[in-house]
Amino acid sequence: MAELTRLAILGSTGSVGQQALDVVRGLPERFRVVALAAGGNIEQLRQQATEFAPAALCALPSAEAEALRAEFPKSEWQSLEEIVTRDDVDVVLAASSGLAGLQATLAALRAGKKVAIANKEALVVGGAVVRAALAEGESLGAELRPVDSEHSAIWQCLWGEPVEGIGRLTLTASGGAFRDLSLEELEQVTPAQALKHPTWQMGPKVTIDSATLFNKGLEALEARWLFDIPLDRIDVLQHRESVIHSMVTFTDGSVKAQLGEPDMRLPIQVALAYPDRAVAEPAPPLDLAARGALHFSAVDVERYPAMAIALEAGRREDTTAAAVSGADESAVAHFLANRCRFTDIPRLLELALETHTPTMEPDLEALLAAEAWGRQVVDDAVSAGVR
Repeated sequence: MAELTRLAILGSTGSVGQQALDVVRGLPERFRVVALAAGGNIEQLRQQATEFAPAALCALPSAEAEALRAEFPKSEWQSLEEIVTRDDVDVVLAASSGLAGLQATLAALRAGKKVAIANKEALVVGGAVVRAALAEGESLGAELRPVDSEHSAIWQCLWGEPVEGIGRLTLTASGGAFRDLSLEELEQVTPAQALKHPTWQMGPKVTIDSATLFNKGLEALEARWLFDIPLDRIDVLQHRESVIHSMVTFTDGSVKAQLGEPDMRLPIQVALAYPDRAVAEPAPPLDLAARGALHFSAVDVERYPAMAIALEAGRREDTTAAAVSGADESAVAHFLANRCRFTDIPRLLELALETHTPTMEPDLEALLAAEAWGRQVVDDAVSAGVR
């Protein structure tokens, strides 16, 4: 019988965090929640703390957070870095949005923790420093386990395979909410329309990034750092049904793919339970006969210019990807607030790409500064009237 795994969940009130707690509910004998960390959703964190009685809690400072702290005197109130380095934590789920969890991810790896990473920005902005922290903590048992469905699929396809046998990685993309609209119709789409993803239930930021396909550019960059494969050996294939989550082509021409219903609970469970296959089925079983057919096509770069911008930023392997990632954070926020159009997002990203002065071989400070610069460039452009 597998040993009990003790979890710290960063971003517990977000989409991935909530689904991770669903996994825990399905396997109470396998997992125990030691720590929960959230942003400003204090009421939901209160409900989670009541149910799971964690030893430690963390939230952004506020009057509501102080009230929650008083309600749970048996739970220590700790910083993210303190939580992830606790002796009673085995696996850290890094599911907080943006860069909030990057420092904690680095601290966890250096302390020898297993980190199940669901945070795109941590690897896109800090990929090199994350790899360095992993190398520093490997002798203590540190591991980096992918949670995103695409990266989990690649990871599972690579289990037991020698590195020298890897030819190419292929990420699949649904195409997002607007894959069937004309380019002219894209000029008029609203945030409410953009948040209706055809196959996945996700948070607002990643759902918008899926509609622009910027997320797929980020995922290619993540794959580069997760699997140490150059970007020129990573492809993107549009796959409407989101059943094949990704594929690996080996040097002999063989192809492995991982399939499953589009439900994040399965890759979350795989990352938390590794190297075991947990007995619970967190998602409905895949019925290919009911599906009938699967469809594939090349990505239309005219429809999805944001993906090409992300890939170009990543190829430079300096601070440009951090700057463009920051620009996207700001651009998506402005779109959701109706301050710019959906089609302005790639224009704002291109502005950051073309005007950024990069730092070569950057440290963490330079990467964070570039990310903040990207946000500011977009804020200034929108204030000046990007329309």
